[in-house]
Amino acid sequence: MTENKVTFTSTNSYSQSLYELGNESGSLSEIEDQANSILKLISENKELKNFIKNPTNKIEEQVAVFDLISDKFNFNKLLKTFLNFVITKRRLFYIEKIIEDFLDTCSKNRGEITANLSSSKELNETEILKIKDELASNFGANIKLNYNNDPSLIGGLIIKVGSIMIDTSIKSKLKQLETKMLEA
Repeated sequence: MTENKVTFTSTNSYSQSLYELGNESGSLSEIEDQANSILKLISENKELKNFIKNPTNKIEEQVAVFDLISDKFNFNKLLKTFLNFVITKRRLFYIEKIIEDFLDTCSKNRGEITANLSSSKELNETEILKIKDELASNFGANIKLNYNNDPSLIGGLIIKVGSIMIDTSIKSKLKQLETKMLEA
């Protein structure tokens, strides 16, 4: 069995367990909000990200750090216990993937479809909401929209919904033109 297969299987079972425990305890919404906070904290704090990725850290150190984080942000007891369990099983290295899978499971069970939107210019809330509503109408489902401003696109948008990608960016059109010119 390859490592990617092992990683997927174990992260998926951890995330599924967290979902089921949260659902059974009636605290799924709270845990989902706090899981989002963990991902945000990891993405914004390079020291924490490096700490998580460092395999030489002792279990006791990892537990102590995550206990501090859990206490500071007043995490749900179930989530705190789950994080400690992941640490004792030496799976902290995969915590981002586990949480992302957990959030995907929550979203899917609410009937949401995740879409990613990148735009060359900063969009305001009204513009984002209009795009989200249009996607919801076209796909006949609730849309969870992840938005990101990417000036490198030069102009236009890129929207990804599952395996469907709509790319109206100038960057992409220039790349296509360059490819055609090289083929000529």
